[in-house]
Amino acid sequence: MKKKFKKIFITGGAGFIGSHVCEVFFNHFKDCNFVILDKLTYAGNKSFLKSILSSPRVKFIKGDICNAKSYSKFLINSDLAINIAAESHVDNSFISPINFTLTNTLGAHTFFLECIKKNVKKILHVSSDEVYGEKIIGSCKETQLVNPTNPYSASKAAAEVLINSYKYTYKRDIIIVRANNIYGIRQFPEKLISTSILSLIKNKKIPLHGNGKNIRYYLSAIDFAYALIKIVTKKNKGIFNVGSNFYEKNINIAKLICKFFNKDPNKHIQFTKDRLYNDKRYSVSSKKVRRLGWKPQRKLTEDLPQIIDWYKKNYRIFKI
Repeated sequence: MKKKFKKIFITGGAGFIGSHVCEVFFNHFKDCNFVILDKLTYAGNKSFLKSILSSPRVKFIKGDICNAKSYSKFLINSDLAINIAAESHVDNSFISPINFTLTNTLGAHTFFLECIKKNVKKILHVSSDEVYGEKIIGSCKETQLVNPTNPYSASKAAAEVLINSYKYTYKRDIIIVRANNIYGIRQFPEKLISTSILSLIKNKKIPLHGNGKNIRYYLSAIDFAYALIKIVTKKNKGIFNVGSNFYEKNINIAKLICKFFNKDPNKHIQFTKDRLYNDKRYSVSSKKVRRLGWKPQRKLTEDLPQIIDWYKKNYRIFKI
């Protein structure tokens, strides 16, 4: 039986992933009201929500998950709370690791506690496949122990440990979602695809860490949002991996983007100093969520022209 929600609270809703989740959920749950919380940092923008903000079913709050007073009263009567708010740029986590702990761990914990106080029935926390650490061969199942290798993934794993304890302490339905690299429009130019596109738009070289041979799996932000719908609309709890079967080396993604710009990769890719630690490969098994009837519908190679076109028209939003 399809789960009906009357009120859904979403953090990080004006960011890249969050805005896609808000749009897809809004159009799917047509009788549901939404509260969207976002701090509007460098990576978030209310314009990403322009298709739904004018609806009387949507209330936007500018606030910080670390500051419960900014959103506490709006959690009342929520059937579902989804935490997407996060610091997510791995490179920055090496420079300012405490900031990642504050938002991704302490902020998430503050939000979870407030959900308990306001009696939110179901809580979904968006985590990352990076909590598993490097996986050279095979794919990680949900039962595999986490082994984070950078400050970003460590902060996400710490938040998981905290929220996972709530299913015992507070007897709540807790869902943790670990996803592949997510791509799409609206992503701040700090990840490979968005950085590569903006670099070529500005006639600059694409910066590529190390030798570019690190492998990543790619999942559409829209497909990810539909996976969340499949997970929350049934009586599910626990951990779910969400990923695609499409993977590629970083260097080949950069070359593909060069091809769409008619640029010579040999002249427009610049290898830079590698991260302090750069996992060679991540991979998750998504069999559990696929048993719910979900599977990716979109392909990066087919989506790239539209993504590039969006950045050409909107890159000034990011003010960099």
